[in-house]
Amino acid sequence: MLKKQTVWLLTMLSLVVVLSVYYVTAPKEMGNSPALTANEKTEKPAKQPSVAVEETGAKEEPSTAGDDLFTALRMKIEDERSRLRDELNAIVASANATEEEKSEALDKIEKLQALSEKEATLETLIKSKGGYEDVLVRADDNQVRVTIKAKQSSSKSANEVIHMVKKEIPDAQYVTVEFQPAG
Repeated sequence: MLKKQTVWLLTMLSLVVVLSVYYVTAPKEMGNSPALTANEKTEKPAKQPSVAVEETGAKEEPSTAGDDLFTALRMKIEDERSRLRDELNAIVASANATEEEKSEALDKIEKLQALSEKEATLETLIKSKGGYEDVLVRADDNQVRVTIKAKQSSSKSANEVIHMVKKEIPDAQYVTVEFQPAG
């Protein structure tokens, strides 16, 4: 059986290869995408949940650009989380770290894994219930951003998505639902 370090190394190498291939084949004009440039946070009181519905009217190559955008965002999120997991695993493996620090790092790793699972569950649930082409869920602390690739968008469907998010991630205070046109 392979050691954990060997499996981890092979996983990281495969991730680097996938990212390299994507970087080489990615379209160059992705920087103007609404989902990448709309990172503004709304200032609201901490006790009031925030709900925002955004419609983007981007008329780029709908199916290809949207698929590439969702894939790029997923890879970016996975890359950031992978780096964070590496840092936390380094703390756990460190001989200089105290037991408290190691325990805290393990807790963070578990929370990160649980968050990834909740995001994947939400993506599948929203996609199947709403009949959408693609869904991307990004959760950070108390903020959840949902980007949906759909032919039609409505406040009612956004409200249903928000209820699904609140059911799965109850401590989410800010939920943003963004619709992108599907081709």
